[in-house]
Amino acid sequence: MTPPILHVVVASEHDVVLARQRARQISAGLGFDPQDQTRIATAVSEIARNAFRYAGGGRIEFAVEGAGAAQALSIRAIDRGPGIRDLDAILGGTYRSTTGMGIGILGARRLMDTLDVSSSAAGTTVTMRKTVPARAGAVGRAVLAAIADAVAREGALDPLAEVQAQNQELLRTLDELRRRQEELARMNRELEDTNRGVVALYAELDEKADHLRRADELKSRFLSHMSHEFRTPLNSILALSRLLLGRADGDLTEEQERQVGFIRKAAQDLFELVDDLLDLAKVEAGKIVVRPAEFRVEHLFGALRGMLSPLLVNPALALVFEDASALPPVQSDESKVSQILRNLISNALKFTERGEIRVTARMSADGGAVVFSVRDTGIGIAPEDQALIFQDFTQLDNRLQRRVRGTGLGLPLSRRLAELLGGGIAVESAPGVGSVFTLTIPLVHVPADTRAAAEEQRAVVEWEPDPSLGVVLVVDDDAEAVRRYRGHVSGSAYQIVAARDVADARRLLQEIRPRAVVVDPAAGGGQGWAFLEELRLDEATAHLPVLVVSAADAGERARLLGAAAVARKPVDRAWLGETLRAVAGVRQGKRILIVDDDDAARYLLRTLFRGGFVVREAGDGQEGLELARALRPDLIVCDLLMPRMSGLEMIVALREDPATRGIPVVVSTVKGLAPEESAELERRGIPVLAKQAFTAGTAARDLRRILGATGIAS
Repeated sequence: MTPPILHVVVASEHDVVLARQRARQISAGLGFDPQDQTRIATAVSEIARNAFRYAGGGRIEFAVEGAGAAQALSIRAIDRGPGIRDLDAILGGTYRSTTGMGIGILGARRLMDTLDVSSSAAGTTVTMRKTVPARAGAVGRAVLAAIADAVAREGALDPLAEVQAQNQELLRTLDELRRRQEELARMNRELEDTNRGVVALYAELDEKADHLRRADELKSRFLSHMSHEFRTPLNSILALSRLLLGRADGDLTEEQERQVGFIRKAAQDLFELVDDLLDLAKVEAGKIVVRPAEFRVEHLFGALRGMLSPLLVNPALALVFEDASALPPVQSDESKVSQILRNLISNALKFTERGEIRVTARMSADGGAVVFSVRDTGIGIAPEDQALIFQDFTQLDNRLQRRVRGTGLGLPLSRRLAELLGGGIAVESAPGVGSVFTLTIPLVHVPADTRAAAEEQRAVVEWEPDPSLGVVLVVDDDAEAVRRYRGHVSGSAYQIVAARDVADARRLLQEIRPRAVVVDPAAGGGQGWAFLEELRLDEATAHLPVLVVSAADAGERARLLGAAAVARKPVDRAWLGETLRAVAGVRQGKRILIVDDDDAARYLLRTLFRGGFVVREAGDGQEGLELARALRPDLIVCDLLMPRMSGLEMIVALREDPATRGIPVVVSTVKGLAPEESAELERRGIPVLAKQAFTAGTAARDLRRILGATGIAS
């Protein structure tokens, strides 16, 4: 600290006034404004009065501490009194005294920048500081000497003059208070006007939000209702075109096949359009569709660079995308990968003040996945918080969080999207160092329903018979011939089960009961003749009609081994159908009632019951109810949405009538069932056959499962 500017000995009330005067004069010389001069003078006056009153006197020293912009006026009040007993309570504001002791210290502390008190039985020292205004410049020894000379020349004012000066200060203070009060009143009026505007705005926003909610409800209701109207004809078109292309009712010419292909392609395009519209409702229900397609990482990085570069407004921060041209193409949903990376990079931009954000991509160690990394030099994340950031609506409290806005859903959504793509997100971070977010996705997207697809494939390989169709076992190692047989019986009362060799045929005969057997004697290296002998000698298979179909003339030998019919390859559809009807007629008898207002839907359902069933049809619920009471069918298949009487209303009426109460019912619908509808059907034990199964080609399998559960068989 520089030498004192001057000091004042306090031994009387007059000295207290003098200390106040000197404080005002010195602060004025140092460039303090009038208000700060009054504050400093008042603080010195209070401390000097305490020294005189409670310690019998003391000494006030004025000096300047520090250098440059950190200079401050330092004022020390030193006395040799008994000290301050309850100093902590006084400084804490809890001390109460009838004499006013302690009030001066608290008042002075509020007026100055700092106030320190050191007190003991040997005396008390109070040190007060006030930062010198910047406009005063550097205060050196010469300036201090000039201030001391000026104060000495000015001399001491008499007490009356000091009282007048204090009155002037009070008037100035009152005028400043009045001005500020008027300013505060004006601001309050402005705030009231603003508040009224905000309230009106909130009311308008509430009204708009209500309109949006109603519009959203109408949109969801529209999508729900229109899904049935759109999907029903589209399902019919796709299913019927599938039957035509599958040659269910005969071969097509090349031109006909091309025309049907155009029809099917147009229907598929429209179906995809409907699916895209319905995705809006699925997103609201938490269902997100993954659409994998091939893309290159360097192209994705280029799009992200162009998209995010405008957000890079900090010149101290760089966004770097490393070259990814060496990576192979990725088969996944590019839009969702882009959405995840956008979120990670946007977060890095928000929480990184300087340095760089580096985005990289590399192959995983096993070569089956792509690993994207977003590395930043930001504020980092504490280890205990790294799990919290992936929880919904979680935002960590930090100095940058207050400047940026967010919902706390970005990272949780990104992790769910990554899991939906078959991958995941990990984070490594340290406070003050930065973070590395890693996104790993498979190089080739594997759908979530892989298990269902594998089970479906296994069902195709292991084969499960359709109870509504008669089984024909074909023993032939010619794949083209087997395909031709399947085409010939498509849409008939029969189904083909193929065995590539005799061993396979023996195994299948342990599991199924065929109506007939078609054998190529050349199958399995010529083992077909031996198999014919086995069939004739085995009591369990001796009754089976055998059709021998060979590329060579095998008529005489085949008849000697008991063949019911013989033909040369290739056989045509008419011969196979007539021969099977002659030697392996399928038992008829089970009565099926189909109730649906859509002609195409009834036709498609009828194709599932071509063998072993007597089918009747009704166009609405009322007609279906009347036919059910008259015919007493073995099974009723009905739609839900129908004119005159809905499917549910018809089911209720059937259950109320003792004559129809026991008839099994299957609901076939394209409508998305409401929870209460699903609960009602489940309560009544009614299975559902989705009409979408016709489009997917799984209707026969689904019906087989339902028929097995209801006990209906051919």
